[in-house]
Amino acid sequence: MILNWLGALPGAAAQGLVWGMMAIGVYITYKILDIADLTVDGSVCTGGAVCAVLVSAGVNVWVALLVAVLCGMVAGLVTGLFHTLMGIPAILSGILTQLILWSVNLKIMGKANLPLSARQFDTLVTQMRIPQSIFALGCFVLVLIGLLYWFFGTELGASLRATGCNLHMSRAQGINTGFTKVLGLSLSNGIVALSGALLSQYQGFADVSMGRGAIVIGLAAVVIGEALISKLTTHFFVQLVGVVLGAVVYWFVYQTVIFLGLDADLLKMLSALVVAVFLAIPYWRTTYFVQKKEV
Repeated sequence: MILNWLGALPGAAAQGLVWGMMAIGVYITYKILDIADLTVDGSVCTGGAVCAVLVSAGVNVWVALLVAVLCGMVAGLVTGLFHTLMGIPAILSGILTQLILWSVNLKIMGKANLPLSARQFDTLVTQMRIPQSIFALGCFVLVLIGLLYWFFGTELGASLRATGCNLHMSRAQGINTGFTKVLGLSLSNGIVALSGALLSQYQGFADVSMGRGAIVIGLAAVVIGEALISKLTTHFFVQLVGVVLGAVVYWFVYQTVIFLGLDADLLKMLSALVVAVFLAIPYWRTTYFVQKKEV
């Protein structure tokens, strides 16, 4: 039993790295822009669908990844325009785009499920070569975090962070907050689509429902990662690393729960409850523990 569990951990680590990139996209909107973006449930599937269709058609896998990222950015752009140009609340804008993407993803694939076997096509990652996949995914994560660390240190990146910190003050300083919101949503969903493209390669297929519940996994990774490193440092680079570690921990726990024999139908509920508890911890700390100390 224990040996079987240990043998499954490398696969869980690979899954954690894939979903960790998606969680970084969630982190950009949820923590930096202060927007609850539900587009990710659709854009992760868009990335996987586009990658699967292109690779199966003989297109180079790197080109397929690039096109998948661009399609994810377009999805974020649509959400951003719904929010800034049409005045629709951000959370509803994400829901609308998510519904649109359900139909778009079906049209892209032509059916609900599209196989992408590593035996037939050249893929960068696959379950059949987990050690190599972990190395490749680790490289993707490091490059992604490095690029984001550089970008958010630029004037444009600082403007995006300022928009999330204080919208009205940012406008007073001459920042086009509508543009920065659209940029942040596009960047976030581009990263999410990259994760979806790698996920479709790793699991060997793209499915129209592969993004269902992605926002919950992303939030779980963000809050777990924040709990892991919040006491250590607030350095932005380390925070991004913490998000990825949070995703890996999430999948370790997920795998452990499966081995303990929990009904698989209850796993989504467990994920939601874990996120709810972690989100409630700051409130409990300030409401109950601080009050007790004051008394």
